[in-house]
Amino acid sequence: MLDGNTREAIQFYENALDAKVLSIITYGEMEAPCSEALKDHVAHAMLKIDNADLMFSDSPGIPVQLGNQVAICISTKDVEKTKQIFEALQQDGQVNAPLEETPFSPAFANVTDKFGITFQIVTENQN
Repeated sequence: MLDGNTREAIQFYENALDAKVLSIITYGEMEAPCSEALKDHVAHAMLKIDNADLMFSDSPGIPVQLGNQVAICISTKDVEKTKQIFEALQQDGQVNAPLEETPFSPAFANVTDKFGITFQIVTENQN
């Protein structure tokens, strides 16, 4: 999670880590309403580095500070498995983004568990 400079970070990591940009979706391209100031910012970007996937986004208004820029991402191929993981992690935790369909996933959520660890749970699109 970055504070408006995700495109710059993507270019840096593309060169520094020999990453391949798989996708970039702006807030304006998503179906949810957003402010004019946010529409050109990155809502979701995915880079491939060898066998690892890195996801990036600009903050949609959540203050970015040391400690909350990085989240653990759990990726599944099954919406039901994603729901199961989300339900388990949200117990005594905080839901930052509810489980819902997005332009990049049939089921995506962001939750901070009871230990203060933030997780993004995403179901991969089956193209």
